This record gives sequence, C-alpha cells and structure tokens, in this order.
Amino acid sequence: MYILQKKMRETMPQTPIFSSMLGSSCSGQVQPDMGERCGDPVYQDGNLVSGSLEALIERLVPTMDYYPDRTYIFTFLLSSRVFIHPHELLAKVGQICIKQKQQLEIGSEADKENGTVKKIISQMTQNLLMTLSARSQYQEIKEKFRQPVTDKGTILKNKPQSTQKDILSICCDPLILAQQLTHIELERVSNIYAEDLMQIVSHMDSLDNHKCRGDVTKTYTLEAYDNWFNCLSMLVATEICRVVKKKQRTRIVEFFIDVARECFNIGNFNSMMAIISGMNLSPVARLKKTWSKVKTAKFDVLEHHMDPSSNFCNYRTALQGAAQRSQTANSNREKIVIPVFNLFIKDIYFLHKMHTNRLPNGQINFKKFWEISRLIHDFITWKQVECPFEKDKKIQSYLLTAPIYSEEALFIASFESEGPENHMEKDSWKTLRTTLLNRA
Repeated sequence: MYILQKKMRETMPQTPIFSSMLGSSCSGQVQPDMGERCGDPVYQDGNLVSGSLEALIERLVPTMDYYPDRTYIFTFLLSSRVFIHPHELLAKVGQICIKQKQQLEIGSEADKENGTVKKIISQMTQNLLMTLSARSQYQEIKEKFRQPVTDKGTILKNKPQSTQKDILSICCDPLILAQQLTHIELERVSNIYAEDLMQIVSHMDSLDNHKCRGDVTKTYTLEAYDNWFNCLSMLVATEICRVVKKKQRTRIVEFFIDVARECFNIGNFNSMMAIISGMNLSPVARLKKTWSKVKTAKFDVLEHHMDPSSNFCNYRTALQGAAQRSQTANSNREKIVIPVFNLFIKDIYFLHKMHTNRLPNGQINFKKFWEISRLIHDFITWKQVECPFEKDKKIQSYLLTAPIYSEEALFIASFESEGPENHMEKDSWKTLRTTLLNRA
C-alpha cells in the first residue's frame, strides 16, 4: 500500500493536507443527493462525505481529467484496512488501471504493456504480503521478550540503603530532566505508525462483532507507550515515598512540580500528565505533613491545565496553542508537541463509537474517517520532530531502569513516613503489615 502511495505521489501534483476540509464534527446521517445512485460518492460543500467502497477505490486512481489529492490518498489508504485487506486493495487498483489502459489503447502493443503492468502489480502484491508478514512476526517476537510492567522493585525495608541513589543525585535541574523526558517520549512515539493507530478501530470492530479477526495486528507499540506513562507515574511516586526525611521529600515534590512545568513549556504534555498523576496517587497525596511544606501555587496551575472537567477543555486549549506554535516554528525546539497519549486514543475511540462506519444506505461514512485521519495525521506530524536537546545517557538510564515500587510497596513506604491518620488508613496499614509477616 505504501509502494502504491509512493508511486502515485511521484506522478501527481501535491496539495496541502487537511487545509480546511471539515467542520468541527462529523454526522452519521449524511444522505445521498436526489438522483444519485446509491454507490456514487456524495459531497457536501465540495467535500466527499460518503460513497460505496468501489466508488472510493475508483477515486484513488488518476484519470485523464482527475487526480486524487494527498489528503484523500492518506485518508483512504489509512481507513480502507477497516473494509478490505491491503493486498486486495492493491489488486483492485491494478485492475482499474489495466482497464483504463485497455480503453485508451488498442492492438497487440497495448496487450503487451498490460501484461507488463500485471507482472509489476503481481510483484508488488507479493512484496506487500511479505512485508506485512515480516512485521507481524517481528511484533510477535518483540512481545515474547517484552518485560511486563509490574513491580520492578521489592517491598520497602525500614530504611533505604545509604548508597541508594535518588533522582536529585542524578539530576537537580528541572529543565534538563524535562528535556531528557522529552527525548524518551519522542523515541517512543517514533515507533508508532499511522496503521498502528488505525488498528484501534479495526480491533474495536472485531470486539463489537464478537469475533476474532486474524488480520488485526496487536498494538504492541501502543501498549508499550502506555506502559511508559504508567512507569513514569510510579517512578515519581516511588522517588517521593521512599525518602524517610520530610525535608528531603518536600524537595523532591517541589522538584517534580518544576519538572512538570518545564515539560508543559516544552510542549511535552504526556510527561507532564504522568508526573501529575504520580503525585496524585493515594500514597503520595496522603502525605499531608509533606504537602504542608510544599509551595503548591505552581502545582495548582499545572492541575488547572489538566483539569478533566468539560472534556479536559483547558488541556485542549493548551494543546491547540502548542500545535499552532509548531506550525509556524522555525526551530525544532518550538515544533515539539507531545499530546497526552491516553486522551488522544480516547478521542479516536469516541469518534469511532459515536459514528457508524456505514450509513443506513450502505455507503461508507467517509466523513467519519476524514476526522479520524486528521487526528492521526497531526500525531504523525508531531512525532517526526527531531529532538533538539542533547542526550544525557546517565539521566535516561536512571529514568528507564530505576526500581519502582508496586502499589503495595508505595503504601508501606508512605505509612512508614507518615503514620495512618484515620480508621481506614489504620486498617490498611494493619493488613499490609500482616501480609509482610506472612511473607517473612
């Protein structure tokens, strides 16, 4: 499919992608205009909104007086996998191309050229199937060796070892740590491709139909990126809870607040949200004596940006501002946009669930896929930004390999730092100690 897209790009003028294709929402109730056949493409305000699969495939192929723009090519090739296998699509496009040549040319020379075209298409199809198969096998092998995101540490002892490092001994500059987190984020999103994100739709369709589709690739890269978010949140909580002295805990809390603020300024919203999530975990949030010493004004501002009310309206406003800055930026530093990944996935999920793939007349609801592909195109554009910050291997190694406590270990560390304050906490602490004794 990518070979096909490349060939078409080489021979067609290029038009801007998603310049102003749609309004703010897509309707699942678009109906064909009167007099049009049910399979014909349907337009609203000059934009394609629906059509049969056959008609949409025909629009992919240039003619003497028509060529598809890049927006349509990207959207169709991305969304077509919901309705047809890539190699089947390639075969259909090839058939249309050969038919067009036959209509334009006659004679033995034309037959000879069509035979050549068929051989080329056959070879392209074989290459495509081999590429898809190889990628599937690679993902399966990768999954077997992927370490599960569970407890990387052990149950906290009464006191940490004096030689045990903490984040401040590795990096005491919030800006530098935020830059290293941005490095890690961009490295991880570089492994995510448009088709991985589109698999979300295919996988949900499979679940909705209560059947297992063998052609649905498992989204390992998406899971790995989501696991990174969880690891960072737990690392933040671990760094705070395992410190015995209140003064040092306060310093670490304030340090992570500053790191989150620097992430916001950079445009790294995913790390920012992970840090805030870590500090809002119950074992950290319950440390009232520690928080009483923290200057929380900056933290309040960060939480305001990530306020979940009105569908994270404040965050979305900040994200839009970062996206606009990225579009007009002259440096990679200003181009960085790393959205909160789980919210981005939810946006795709709700777009998919709110609007049907097909309309009541059987046509494909292409306006829905315009919207989904526009989201995915933005993400793919942002992920291609080259990180402008110098890489610090020592800091990154700590962020990626430092032991993190399980939820149970975090509560133990938290209660040892600041004892239980109510009956519920006392019962929890009692249960945890009993569990420890039984294990001993």
